[in-house]
Amino acid sequence: MSPSLSLSPLQDINAEQWDRLAGEQPFLRHRFLLALDETGCASSRTGWTPHFLLLHEGSELSGAMPLYLKAHSRGEYVFDHAWAEAFERHGLRYYPKLLCAIPFTPVPGPRILARTHEARVALARGAIEFCRVNGISSLHVLFPSGEDCKAFAEAGFMFRHGVQFHWFNQGYASMEDFLMSLNQKNRKKIRQDRKKSDAAGVRFRFLSGDGIDDDSLRFFYRCYHQTYLEHGHLPYLNSDFFFRLRSEMADSIVIVMALQGDEPIAAALNLRDDRTLYGRYWGSVRYVPGLHFETCYMQGIAYCVQEGLSVFQGGAQGEHKLARGLLPVETCSAHWIADQRYADAIQDYLDRETPAVRAYADELRDHSPYRKA
Repeated sequence: MSPSLSLSPLQDINAEQWDRLAGEQPFLRHRFLLALDETGCASSRTGWTPHFLLLHEGSELSGAMPLYLKAHSRGEYVFDHAWAEAFERHGLRYYPKLLCAIPFTPVPGPRILARTHEARVALARGAIEFCRVNGISSLHVLFPSGEDCKAFAEAGFMFRHGVQFHWFNQGYASMEDFLMSLNQKNRKKIRQDRKKSDAAGVRFRFLSGDGIDDDSLRFFYRCYHQTYLEHGHLPYLNSDFFFRLRSEMADSIVIVMALQGDEPIAAALNLRDDRTLYGRYWGSVRYVPGLHFETCYMQGIAYCVQEGLSVFQGGAQGEHKLARGLLPVETCSAHWIADQRYADAIQDYLDRETPAVRAYADELRDHSPYRKA
């Protein structure tokens, strides 16, 4: 029986079959995506209309793409506002556009969930056909894996490159072992920063699984919500989402709780799998010098050392992370534009942008925070 493509809401997709294709990364699990949908965070009301593209061989799910029809470009971390403005200046509609991504999550990983290259190519071409049939301006794939990129290249996509910062565990036995691997300048700076929170009487706790009680989660959400308000925005995620996440994926959550005395003053919520800790959300209710870097980065690294995890992903952007031992890692996004005139113009732009991004990444590597061998 030949494979067949179809569209389906996530509620109608077999969760076990989906998760077999998705692998270990927590953001790709059926329950994570379903929580975003059913708590209203990534839904038609917020401009994220789900359209999950499926590839079946008989009754077995052999491939899938999480697709969203987007009415805006918020919550993506790959910025295409200039492209949208160019469409509008010439009287063309950029929105709605089609997006293949994990909503609000700049974490590299599989975006075509399939076991074979042929299945990935079929899904990539199927997504393009969905755009053509429905008159959609463009299709954008955020933070795909290398295997996905091969399929997108064969399907005719353009590629845009970016930089993130990740920490890699070199078998460190302790935080002191890690600090000693840094050069003297960065080691001294980190120790000075850490002394600031120590002097303020701040201590830290890791909460996971059954250790995350209602009060701790409510406090985290208060911090997260306040951080967005301080920047003039409403948060993308609501408290229902985080409580749903704890209910269904508590063992994948790691909260770093900062306390001054017995009073919580800041929190960072990370997700993890067997290999990686993913830094995601943070906030505080009191200013303490160095608290942000300690809570979000140094404690994340300390958790990886303690638990033997290989990688800490520090989130989008931020070359300040380099001084904390996180190294530049190139990321990419894939793009298909229906109007060939604009596709040619964007390709010309990408041909000029890509060497600049790679030169920037090389320059960052030249300023490694680690001791020279």
